[in-house]
Amino acid sequence: MATNRLRAGLGALAIAVAVATQVIVVSALDGVAVFAETSTARAFGSDTFLLAQIASPGRISRRELQEQLQRNQPLRRADWRFLDQQAGGLVQYAPSVQTIAEVTAGGRVYETAAVSGTTSVLADLRDLAVAQGRFLTIEDDRGGAAVAVIGADVADALYPTSDPLGQGIRVAGRRFVVVGVQTRLGSSSGASLDRSVWIPIQAWERAFGTPRSLPVFAKATPSSTAGAAEDRARASLRARRQLAPGTPDTFDVLTPDAARGFVANLSQRIGVAAGPISLMALLAAVVVVTNTVLVSVTQRTREIGIRRALGAPRSQIMREVVAESALTAIVGGVAGIGVAMALVATLAAALELPLDVRATTVGWSLLASAASGLVAGWYPARRAIRLTAVEAIRVE
Repeated sequence: MATNRLRAGLGALAIAVAVATQVIVVSALDGVAVFAETSTARAFGSDTFLLAQIASPGRISRRELQEQLQRNQPLRRADWRFLDQQAGGLVQYAPSVQTIAEVTAGGRVYETAAVSGTTSVLADLRDLAVAQGRFLTIEDDRGGAAVAVIGADVADALYPTSDPLGQGIRVAGRRFVVVGVQTRLGSSSGASLDRSVWIPIQAWERAFGTPRSLPVFAKATPSSTAGAAEDRARASLRARRQLAPGTPDTFDVLTPDAARGFVANLSQRIGVAAGPISLMALLAAVVVVTNTVLVSVTQRTREIGIRRALGAPRSQIMREVVAESALTAIVGGVAGIGVAMALVATLAAALELPLDVRATTVGWSLLASAASGLVAGWYPARRAIRLTAVEAIRVE
């Protein structure tokens, strides 16, 4: 009996490893997709697109970059104002220009802050996750108020033991009052999202001068659609620049799909490799369970012969053998799912990633383990019922 338990345990262990591998891989891919969606929403906007002279310099070759620099014209404040006037209730626009600068408070310094000049509309376009205080307001926009919203890293560095709200920071020698603090956002495409300093665009221009080109974020209004908003923005800017039909755009547009492209492509490549890996693990488990049940059937050959001689039908013998195999696989599948869920939860907490095991993943994994058990038990069962009662009884 102990030997049979050991064999059954080895078979269940093989299924558990295969199922755990499948659950972890699927959950990891789901987590990567959710992370890509979330990080893009925070860094770019889930349904937001960007108009700029060069919208994605890191995603094109040097030659393409040089060609775009020669063809595309910088966006100016007047272009943004024109787009806003021609929105027609279909698009919302928010300029956002950025530079890396030193930010100080008292004797503390944060050297590599991403200081961005923008307007209050940006909060409607992107998930800025302000945890304390508020974001910029229309009143701040109009007067270029000396107020700032800071990221978690900046807040921790400049005010490690006190609340930064209402406190002062200095940017480019100018004092700004902190009116908001963002929650910790993590990173996107390797860049930290927690070193931000958001100030009104007029205040940014007073501190750093007029930007060479002014990128503009855009998003469809609730009464419009993403496609209609992008078409409106493109047509408006082409009209502003008096481009004839068929003439290439003299500006660049970056859509959310393109912004998520790198992470999506990465997860797709991982998924291509993950499928065969999970299948190979499952096939190996099927072989182990098949051998386990086959040994069990061999040891019970005489018993099977006696039962056949007493009138037990072949279908009953076959059902029992297949049921034993399926039960072993299901027990292993349940154990594998439990282990996988614990590992996924641990990894999610350690890496701060949105990893979770979906109910559908659990269902498919249980179905796969049960199917594996049925497949693994088929050959031993066929071998058991092929023996005649006389041959089986003669086996010692």
